[in-house]
Amino acid sequence: MKPTAYDLLERVRQQKPVVHHLTNWVTIYDCAQVVKTVGASPVMAHAREEAAEMAQIASALVLNIGTLTVDFVEAMKLAARSANQKGIPVILDVCGAGATALRDRKCQELLNEVKINVIKGNASEVARVSGESVKTRGVDATEVGGDLVLLAQKLAEQRQATVVITGQVDIIADGRQTQLVKNGHPLMTHVVGTGCMAASVIGAFAAVESDLSLASACALACYEVAAELAAEKAAGPASFKEQLFDCLYNLDRKTVDRMQRIETSQR
Repeated sequence: MKPTAYDLLERVRQQKPVVHHLTNWVTIYDCAQVVKTVGASPVMAHAREEAAEMAQIASALVLNIGTLTVDFVEAMKLAARSANQKGIPVILDVCGAGATALRDRKCQELLNEVKINVIKGNASEVARVSGESVKTRGVDATEVGGDLVLLAQKLAEQRQATVVITGQVDIIADGRQTQLVKNGHPLMTHVVGTGCMAASVIGAFAAVESDLSLASACALACYEVAAELAAEKAAGPASFKEQLFDCLYNLDRKTVDRMQRIETSQR
């Protein structure tokens, strides 16, 4: 029987996998904290001199181009090649893709030069890396025409990867099946870093589950169930963020099983 979202959360809590990050400097603390909150062990090693070595002791690698530099991306490549050699999943958050030519170019370099197992972003970011002519407003999504499910499926097949488009409804496609996660709360859009944290939670779940589509959907369901619970207690963005960590830490099977909304369809 396929494991549930809570089953994978329990696995993370029990195994405490190391999740190596080369991530966004704006949200680095929150990414570390959310990984710690779900029960995994975060490490943030950005230097080119140690990125590959650190990947060898990790169970997943999360890359995020939110505050990219040319040197930083080279360190990402070193870490990813090491992760590929070890056979651990590499998650790429294409944060801000479509905003500048540099971001677009570096995303394509990462996708072409190393194996990326999970490509994650909002609608305009993922559309841009798939070759669509769209722009991203900073790191915020802009309107994307067409069928996002079809876009995710095509990119998944093209890149032989799991593609995650986050939004009001999250789309997860891997070429074999498509999953929709219908959890979450609008307050998430008022807190800087909720998207980056989502990639980190996916990394923690991918560290313990080889079906990366399942891992991604379960990670987002747990994270976003916690967001729904946090919103009930919050007065605004600041208290919501505080409650998000507490609610995620305190998730139990009964709550997740009752609240998760994951829909799956086969290709």
